[in-house]
Amino acid sequence: MGTPTRRMTVAQAVVEFLSKQYTVDSIGGQDYRERLIPGTFGIFGHGNVAGVGQALKQYQAADPTIMPYYQGRNEQAQVHQAVGYARHTRRRQTFAISTSIGPGSSNLLTGAALATTNRLPVLLLPSDTFATRAADPVLQQLELPYAYDITVNDAFRPLSKFFDRVSRPEQLFSAFHHGLRVLTDPAETGAVTISLPQDVQAEAFDVPEEFLSEREWRIRRPEADDDDIRRAAQAIRAAKRPLIIAGGGVLYAYANQELAKFAELTGIPVGNTQAGVGVLPWDDAFSLGAIGSTGTTAANAIAAEADLIIGIGTRYEDFTTASRTAFQNPDVKFVNINVAPIDAYKHGTTLPIVADARKALVKLNQALGGYRVGADLEQKVAAEKKRWDGIVDEAFETRYTPLPAQNEIIGATNKAMDDHDVVICAAGSLPGDLHKMWRVRDPFGYHVEYAYSCMGYEIPGGLGVKRAALAEAAAGGPDRDVVVMVGDGSYLMMHTELVTAVAERIKLIVVLIQNHGYASIGSLSESLGSQRFGTQYRVLDKERHSFDAGENLPIDLATNAESLGAKVIRIEPGEHVIDALGAAIKEAKAAPESGPIVIHIESDPLLDAPSSESWWDVPVSQVSDLESTQRAYETYTDHKSRQRKLLG
Repeated sequence: MGTPTRRMTVAQAVVEFLSKQYTVDSIGGQDYRERLIPGTFGIFGHGNVAGVGQALKQYQAADPTIMPYYQGRNEQAQVHQAVGYARHTRRRQTFAISTSIGPGSSNLLTGAALATTNRLPVLLLPSDTFATRAADPVLQQLELPYAYDITVNDAFRPLSKFFDRVSRPEQLFSAFHHGLRVLTDPAETGAVTISLPQDVQAEAFDVPEEFLSEREWRIRRPEADDDDIRRAAQAIRAAKRPLIIAGGGVLYAYANQELAKFAELTGIPVGNTQAGVGVLPWDDAFSLGAIGSTGTTAANAIAAEADLIIGIGTRYEDFTTASRTAFQNPDVKFVNINVAPIDAYKHGTTLPIVADARKALVKLNQALGGYRVGADLEQKVAAEKKRWDGIVDEAFETRYTPLPAQNEIIGATNKAMDDHDVVICAAGSLPGDLHKMWRVRDPFGYHVEYAYSCMGYEIPGGLGVKRAALAEAAAGGPDRDVVVMVGDGSYLMMHTELVTAVAERIKLIVVLIQNHGYASIGSLSESLGSQRFGTQYRVLDKERHSFDAGENLPIDLATNAESLGAKVIRIEPGEHVIDALGAAIKEAKAAPESGPIVIHIESDPLLDAPSSESWWDVPVSQVSDLESTQRAYETYTDHKSRQRKLLG
């Protein structure tokens, strides 16, 4: 008797297969079973309307819960929604995204790079040109005379953690089994791209029922090797001034409680990366807050003298290491705990621990019984924390009129939000200011996409987080408002997903800060001697062909948001602008779940956040006629002299 099969199209098989996939995650002896792909995004064109589009419609007619379909207004934004959802669900769930061929597919590329860089899962299903080549060249087909088998979708290869093209129906089985293996592996995850030619999507074949049955993907959480733990414990016991750098891997491993126990038992202070904000509450006695180029003075002061860095779940990007100038102790060594070998071996460490962060911390807590840092380090940590907290208090409370500083806006927003609420950001000056000053209490309360720092991520990413938060609340979790903080530059990049929130009546609170340009790059440009060139939104001075000194552009982003269907609250400049902002956020929080609310406020882009007393390596022109650039290069060479390879 043969294996039971069912006659269906490739696209129908894909949709039904994805509807039956589950992740199982074991944390502390308890299993959590989640649906891996709770829905599919799609914008339809001739490449997928008769394939995946038809399949989604067929299953919707049969049972809408099989594979819910969600609209979006931009393919890149759909990836951002999936990434935000995956981050909030701690990589247990994500979405699939179907596109047409050509520009529909290539619009996914930025999102693919973002997902892979952030180690966050997303399933991309871009359509492709005819596998049979029956109608070559079709509309939107890329033709290369030297390699006729290359299509637009080959651009996904370097941006994806897994890539395959289903040129024959029979290839579907291995493509999706291998793709989901990568999607659910914490060490490998990122963008998984499976290219689906438009003719193959609609082709029928006999699908084994076994392929369509439920399948569980157990999230791999490897144990730490006992010998690695022993060697790490020896290094920690020998250290005089150890420091923990906690990254997003701590949160993805649900290791924050073990980290808190580790810090309390040993007295070792904790600095956190952008992805690691929330590993400890901001006012925990052992929390130094952000570290590196956008860090606190407290974390950076301790890092400068540290003789042992214990990196847990961090990629060690250049902002974390202050471009390899943060650690100035000539004898500094690294113990790196990471589920991904590429990160565990960073900086030439001889003490890598390739393991799940929580499981490694459990073993370290057992191995370090009786060990505690010296009282001098604990006293310095307390003193540096007190100094930095005072700096932030002053930044939050100092009032500028008629336009406030961004510091004031951050402080008022932070104060108006509840502990369980989530702040979202990605690009511009806001991420750095939030990293160093945001006072987080909940491990899910902070989501700043900074591995790729993609302008335009904020609103769609926030919408993805809000979708996950709504599902979390429906399952008995806390009610969370999601507050997006975005500057006018990023808003103009990708604000169209406000329409998606309007269509689904999802309450997303957006604090839109209008500062008439690119504040972050403006400040950086000035520090590099380029005089804020090209960073201001101004009317063109045609005589000098300059955008630097004309009038502000007569744009009204509040009206723009209203035109997309969002409710808008305008905060007028003046003496009480910060009080009005706090009241507006509270009003938005009290509103029913009936659509997005945009709070529009202007700020002064020339009022900077407190200094991190750190550095970021951005090259300065070595030769220039501009005196400002000459001075900047002198400063650059001074900082460059403190840069180290950090092999240890």
